Order: sequence, then structure tokens, then C-alpha cells
Amino acid sequence: MEEKTALNQAVALYYDQEKNMAPVVVAKGQGYIADTIKALAAEHHIPVEENQTLVKYLMALQLYEEIPPQLYQVVAEILAFIYRVDRRY
Repeated sequence: MEEKTALNQAVALYYDQEKNMAPVVVAKGQGYIADTIKALAAEHHIPVEENQTLVKYLMALQLYEEIPPQLYQVVAEILAFIYRVDRRY
């Protein structure tokens, strides 16, 4: 999953319910790195959600850090959206 802002930032999350208590930041960056994250998402048919407020908070996290409980609800809604989109394909 990826988030983008007007500053061309992107964050990718990964969630394995058997290994993690919450989704983990696995990639983040701006400019060229953000473009690369977005290109990889497109190449692998990974749905993208844009949310400027959320990406601001996610950019503050370290790589491989789980998201904080305050973000569970919004991230859960995005993951549910991705699950629904993925089931269609």
C-alpha cells in the first residue's frame, strides 16, 4: 500500500497478521524514491490510496516500525478497501 502528498512522498506498508501486531512501514521516501515506490506498486498491481494526512504521520515512523494504535482505524479502512479491490481481480 502507498500514500502520496503534494510533496511527492510515498509510504509502503506490509501486514502479516501471523507475524505482526500491526502493519509495518517497509518503504518510504520522497522524490525519486517515492516515484520508485509508486512504480513498483503499479508493476505489481498493488492498489494505491492517497491520504496526505496519513502519509505525514507515516513518514515520521522508522522503517520496519509498526504503526501506532492511533492509526489503526484509518489503516484498517484502507486495508479493507484494498482487500475488496483485490478480490475483484
